[in-house]
Formats: sequence, C-alpha cells, structure tokens
Amino acid sequence: MTKSNRRPERRHGAAPVALLMAGVLLAAQPASALPRCASETDQTVFEVEALKTELMVVATTCKQEDRYNAFVQKYQPALAQNGRAFGQYFIRTHGGTRPGQRQNDIYITELANVRSNVARSLGSDFCMRNGGLFDEVMALQSVNDLPAYAAGKDLLSSGATACQGAPAHRAAAAPARRTAGTHTR
Repeated sequence: MTKSNRRPERRHGAAPVALLMAGVLLAAQPASALPRCASETDQTVFEVEALKTELMVVATTCKQEDRYNAFVQKYQPALAQNGRAFGQYFIRTHGGTRPGQRQNDIYITELANVRSNVARSLGSDFCMRNGGLFDEVMALQSVNDLPAYAAGKDLLSSGATACQGAPAHRAAAAPARRTAGTHTR
C-alpha cells in the first residue's frame, strides 16, 4: 500500500477529549440551572434579599450610602415584610427560632461576602457597572415591581443560592425522642 492509499490512523485520545469537553460544557450551564426554592414565594423572598444586599455592597463600596438610605426609605414596608418572610423561612426550615435565626444570620453573612467578593474581583469597574442600580430601582413604577426587578438581576447565581442548605420538604413533625428505659426495634 502506498502512503496515499492508507486509511488514516485513528487517534485513540480523541474520544476521551471529546467526553471531557462535553462534561465541561454541561458543568457550565447557565445561571438559570441553579437550584431554586421549592416555592416561588420563597424564591422571590431570597431574590429581594439578594437585591437589598447587593445595593448595600454598592453603597459601601462606591460611597453611595445616601442612595441606599433613599432606597430603604422608599421600599421600607416591602423590605420589612420581605425580611419577616425571610426570617420565617429559616425558622420553618431549621426548626425553631434560635436555629432559624442562626441560619438566617449565617446566610446573610455569606450572601454579603459573596457579593463583596464579586465587587473586589471587578475592582474599580464595580462602581461603574453597578452604580446605575440605584437609578433603576428608584425608577420602578411601584413597590410591586421590586420582586420582578430583583429576579431579573440574577444575584443568586454567583455563589449564594436561594434556599441554600434547606431541605426541599420538611417532615410535619420531628421523630419522637427515645426516653430512658424505652427501647424500639
């Protein structure tokens, strides 16, 4: 056989490389593929809380505390109601006031840290990119527009997810505790 009549040799390394690339592409799914809360109401509560946290980070990083205060004042009743629902979520999913409050505090701290890390990674670009958030949120027609605006910002996609660490469904009652002298089989 001459060199031109030979069949091309199969490259044995091509299939594993193709599989690896497919795996990488699947792992890099869009933000919408992130876990969501079991309830749309809970999802909305988390998204509004993430927006409030993002605006706080913008305010402190970009020296715009007065704009944050104006945001809080304009949306105070809605933010207070959302804060209560947010706290109730953790009480409901983590079993009581103390553990719920502890998880709430942990989550808020982690969310603020994630958003602050994003700000740091963007450096001086962060304020240019995000300073307009205050203009946008203050221009909303109604307080009822806040949840949709928050959802559109996709602030939970970069490290802190909604309903993180919470079971999707919680049993109605905790299993009974065993008492001394009681044996179960």
